[in-house]
Amino acid sequence: MLLRIFWWLVCASSATLGALRAKELGEGKASSCDVVFNSDLTKTGVVTSPGYPNPYPPRTHCRYDFQGRGKERVQVIFQDFNLYHTPGDTDDCKGVDSLAAYVQIDGKMDKIDSFCGESLPRPIMSNGPRLFLEFHGVTSSRYSRGFKATYSFKENFGITTGRQEAKYPCAFVFNSNETRNGTFASPNYPGLYPRDTECHYFFNGQPNERVHLHFHFFDVEGVLPCEAVTASDFVEFSNYMAKDRKYSRHCGQMKEFDVDSDRKFFRVTFKSNDRLDGTGFNASYVFFDEEENYTAKAPTNEAALLRCTGATLLLFLASCLLVGHHHASP
Repeated sequence: MLLRIFWWLVCASSATLGALRAKELGEGKASSCDVVFNSDLTKTGVVTSPGYPNPYPPRTHCRYDFQGRGKERVQVIFQDFNLYHTPGDTDDCKGVDSLAAYVQIDGKMDKIDSFCGESLPRPIMSNGPRLFLEFHGVTSSRYSRGFKATYSFKENFGITTGRQEAKYPCAFVFNSNETRNGTFASPNYPGLYPRDTECHYFFNGQPNERVHLHFHFFDVEGVLPCEAVTASDFVEFSNYMAKDRKYSRHCGQMKEFDVDSDRKFFRVTFKSNDRLDGTGFNASYVFFDEEENYTAKAPTNEAALLRCTGATLLLFLASCLLVGHHHASP
């Protein structure tokens, strides 16, 4: 009898701990407003707080589970965000009406961000085919509309330029015989880039062509020299598929800067770890002919010299004419 009571206590304790852990990860008892979005049914749609655009009821707790497949990533873009808050609320969103976002890393759900107040959140993207949103509406107010967002299951990481290379999880090719200039950006830009992600950008020029890159914005979480020991995300440049010692890794917040290739091929690699986030980068590129670029610059001084020589010769001839005219005069 005592043995049965002992085993009952052990099982009850385990069940309680399991429930607490599930609650912590947003996997507790189902709520009437819980929704599952499966990419097998639809690739895009709208997600809102209960009753939107009318105020959500008090003590609202909703969970939104986005389930994709394979290479798919979940991107959520907010159109409206208006949660109840009182003056003096802190920015950490603790204890107030909020929406939290979780992604799955190493089998666990990790919170990547929390949103509260009235500021429109930037787009968010999962690092894999799964994204989890949890909405807590502690208070209700007739002035609080809640939120509205569009969601989509994407395989292009939100990168809309270049031609996606299927052989890699995330790679995009830019060929000069297709487009000689354009733009490229980090995944999900201008939102936070997804964690634990590696993307390659391959630039292929014609013979004697090189590529010039100009970074207009750069915010990649990390500390120089951007190595693994500092848990840094980074952007890497190379004239080869392998690492190129000529170029150092770039990370942190940087002002505008330029990078030039030495060959017709150039590789840019973006890599994030599973910890902190940044906005990423936005850059433009242009392919240029190496010989044309050289001859465009070289003749500048030569042309100036010719102009100078021509002007000197004209002055000399003019002076000769004046002297001849002076001697010819009576």
